[in-house]
Order: sequence, then C-alpha cells, then structure tokens
Amino acid sequence: MTLSVTRTTHGLVLGGGLAGMLTARVLRRHLDQVTVIERDELPEGPHHRKGLPQARHAHLLWSGGARLIESLLPGTTERLQAAGARRIGVYRDMVSLTAYGWQQRFPETQFLFAASRPLLDWTVRDLTLADRQITVRSRTEAVALLGDATRVTAVTVRDLDQDTTTDLTADLVVDTTGRGSRLGKWLDALDVPAPQEDVVDSGITYATRVYRAPGRTADSFPMVSVHSDYRTREPGRFGLILPVEDGQWIVTLSGTRGSEPPTDVDGFTAFAKDLAHPLISELIGLATPLTPVQGSRSTANRRRYYERDTVRPENLIALGDAVAGFNPVYGHGMSAAARSAAALDRALRRNLGTPELAAAAQRGISRAVDDPWNLATAQDVFYPNCRIQADDPRLEEELNSQERFTELVCTAGLNTAPVAAAVAGVSALAAPATSLQSPAVLGALRGGTTPAPDAPTLTDEEWARVNAPADQD
Repeated sequence: MTLSVTRTTHGLVLGGGLAGMLTARVLRRHLDQVTVIERDELPEGPHHRKGLPQARHAHLLWSGGARLIESLLPGTTERLQAAGARRIGVYRDMVSLTAYGWQQRFPETQFLFAASRPLLDWTVRDLTLADRQITVRSRTEAVALLGDATRVTAVTVRDLDQDTTTDLTADLVVDTTGRGSRLGKWLDALDVPAPQEDVVDSGITYATRVYRAPGRTADSFPMVSVHSDYRTREPGRFGLILPVEDGQWIVTLSGTRGSEPPTDVDGFTAFAKDLAHPLISELIGLATPLTPVQGSRSTANRRRYYERDTVRPENLIALGDAVAGFNPVYGHGMSAAARSAAALDRALRRNLGTPELAAAAQRGISRAVDDPWNLATAQDVFYPNCRIQADDPRLEEELNSQERFTELVCTAGLNTAPVAAAVAGVSALAAPATSLQSPAVLGALRGGTTPAPDAPTLTDEEWARVNAPADQD
C-alpha cells in the first residue's frame, strides 16, 4: 500500500465501541482523518445503548489495559476516578474465593478500575472524539467491501434512517464490529477465504442486578468474588460484587452449561446463596436493589486467525472481539482490545505505506490476544459439556498438560507473596504468562507454602461499615 504525501489520508473504523475508539485514536496518529461507522446513536454521556446489551454486567479494566489506554489517551485514568470509578488494588482491595481457596490480601502489585461499562466507554469516546479529525457516522452500518483480494478500495455503508447507501473510500479499513462481525462474509465476496476459527463454549450465562451499596460502603469497599472449583468437573457457578460509581454495586452471577443463573428475582437470590460460599448472598441481603435482573448469553470464547491467511487485502485489518471474544468472567476483553490497539500502533509505525502492513498488524494483534485467550480457555475447557470446535486438535491436550502447573502456582499464590505478585501480573495482563516460570516464582514454589485463609478475608472494620447506618459519619 502506497500513501501519497500530497493528499489527505483517511482511515475507516467499522464499529464505535471501546475497541473502535481506541483504534480510531491509533489511526489518527498516522493518518490525516478517521471516520468511525457505528450502528447505534452513541449517547452524549455515560448511558447504556441498545447495541451493547452486555454493558449492564460487571466489567473490569485491568492495569495492563488501563496503562495502555492511558498511554494512548492521556487523562483517561484521572477522568475515570473523577467520575467515581473505583481503583481496586490487587490483592489489597479484593476478597476472593478462587478455585483453589481464599486469596490472602497482599499489598497492591497491580490494580483494576471498577466502573460501569457506560462510564468506561464514554470516557474513552469523549477523549477520542476531542480530536476533530475523528468523526462518527452514527446510525450507519457497513454492508460490503469493494475491491479485490489484494486491496479494499471502499466500504459500502447504509444509513439506517434513510435506507440509502454510500461508498466510502479509505486508505486503511479496520473492522472492530465485535462478535457479530460479518468480515468473513465480506471477504468471501472478494474471493478471500474465511479465517480459521476456534470456539471454546462452556455455555456460561450471566445475570446482573444493580444495588445501592449498604451502610457506609459507598466510597470504600473491596471487590468480592466467589468462584467454583473447575477441577470437580461440575458445572461452574460464579458471583461478583463490583463497587462502582454513584455508591452502587454491580452484582453479576454466572454459571456454565447446566448451572445457568435465573433472571427472576427469587431465582437470582437463591443462586447467590448456593455459590461455593454464601458471602455474596449475605452482602446483597443488606443492600438495596435498584434494577431488575438482566441476563446475557453471548459468552463463548471465539477466535478468528486472520494472521494465518496467505491471501488478504493489504489495507484491511480486524481487531477486538472481531478477532477474539472471551468469556467475560475473566474480565479481559477491554484490556485485550487495548493490547491489540497498541500492536496496531506499532505496526503502523513500522509498516505504514508498505504492502506488509495488514499482515504485520494481524500478527501483532494475534500475539496481543494469545495470553488472554489461553487464560480464558484454560479453565472453561474443563467444565462439563464444554463445546470445543477447533481446527487444532492439540488445544485440549495442551490445556490438560498445563493444568498441574497452573494448579501448583495458583495454590501457592493464595498465601505466598512472590507467587501472588506473579499471578496478579498475568491476570492483569501486565506481564506475560511465561513470567509464572521465573526464577523467583520457581524458587518460592520449592520453598513450600503456608496454609491459605480458611474464611472470607473481610476485615472487622469492613463488616462494621456494611452494617453501619448509611448516614453515620
């Protein structure tokens, strides 16, 4: 691809979600103008929108992703905290029953931001669109690619209100339309083979209800999570209390195939009580419900290997959930998108104006999603009736071979500080999975471990805050 230095260069981003906005920001670093195509009417503020129904569930922005977003959009962290997003220290501000036991609350080595998804999206979108050379065409969808197997010359878009179509030319096109991406179909029309696709589907479903935080916990309370033990080979059940802005708790319950959480109030309450520990049930019993229960089922791990294609347009790239979508229970989707955007930025710096750009970018994006993909599938594959559709038959074999080491490290990390720090780095997507085999970790494993906590790690002061009158100083 050769870009003329005498004319305006234009990038086209399909999809205006968080991945799309980060992509638009990256493209603008290298191109003169960027246009974002989005089906929804994007709200002017941190509000829910129709095209992102899963936004009502709990979302985590781990430190690995948060740091990358801050590097792309300086001021993001400050804006989030000013709007009430909670900064949760890992593991200082977490009460967590893992598959291996209760986690000791070590001093912070990583962090995450706890906020509603609309606030996270709005903060990134508002900062991105402060650049007037980035524009959004809302209520518009992409319907076809024009060009051939070597290059996309334009994208046909349809105005959903007027039902009219327009062909938009661009030097570079990036698909960030998410799990429902139609890129494979569009490529077929250009005689480009569809990418290999792997699916690991544990059948997990979600149910979420928002509560007003009880007592004096509105400004200070740990994140609480309860996981089941995948090693039992029983259907998994999970629960999460996420303290967010405006003194609210987002409470998300989830279960794998055969143990799906109900979406009626009585069923939701009963499911919480039947988790591996009743802590979440006890806490929400003290909180005030603010919403009905909302459900979601689009949760399979799905990965498309565009980097393996030997035939591809040199100016077409896929990113975000259009490449890899994850079981949301691990909270890695937004951070994976940030990692992918950073990989795209590196590819543009090195390859803009060359025919190698798309191939180099897809390889970098693939490397960016490797760790979150492996983390998401490593446990899901062991739940009963998990459906695996993979061209690579080694997937399940490799995960089985890793299981013993993962169990050893994660068990030691419950009450061994150096191992806990390494696990936190990997979980936060701030360190590669290979860091779990560092000399410090292996040395700590050889030294043996002490018993992990045998009960929830809420402090007496935190319990007092839960039970205090809400207006007490």
